[in-house]
Amino acid sequence: MVAGGVAVVLVAGVATGVAVAAGSGPVGAPATAGASAGPSGGSTSGSSSAGGDRDISGFQDPAAPAAKSTATPVRVTIPAIGVDASLEDLHRGSAGELDPPKGWDNAGWFSDGIVPGEVGPAVIAGHVDSPTSAAVFFRLDELVSGDQIHVAMSDGSTRTFTVDRTERAAKSAFPTSDVYGVTPTPTLRLITCDGTFDTATGHYTDNLIVFAELSDS
Repeated sequence: MVAGGVAVVLVAGVATGVAVAAGSGPVGAPATAGASAGPSGGSTSGSSSAGGDRDISGFQDPAAPAAKSTATPVRVTIPAIGVDASLEDLHRGSAGELDPPKGWDNAGWFSDGIVPGEVGPAVIAGHVDSPTSAAVFFRLDELVSGDQIHVAMSDGSTRTFTVDRTERAAKSAFPTSDVYGVTPTPTLRLITCDGTFDTATGHYTDNLIVFAELSDS
């Protein structure tokens, strides 16, 4: 089952909508209610980030329960890959896609979904590169099981998550249920663009997804 009854797939690029990478565009058409994209064979191989002016629209139709916590995430820190970034609030665009972070060096959380640390899958997305340089999640593919992700909250607390695994998925076969589906415990997904940059479409072909579990609150 998909959270909220609607499939949610996420993104890609950098210049128009959400995705995360200097350039990839949308991750494919949003799934409809009741649909569940099956996971594609995961891979931990690195992101491909060609330079250039690219389009970043891309998180597919994220639909999840509204935030229930009074505290919201304001910053994400990932020591293993040198990430220390502010978090923007991300919402769905007019086409149902998840709008991307406005800043290349910022990440963003799906603020209409699960708050990090609450039961269910919270989602944080970021660009992999910009038209001129590496962006916030450029090294996301280097994360391995056991690495920690710290999410600073607006009330001064910190939610710490431990990486379980990473998965590469073609945007055409995004694992919606795995990413946005109901979970019995607090979980976190980090998403960016990955794969080959398709100059014909202006988008990366894949998404890289990091799955993590709450280890401290």
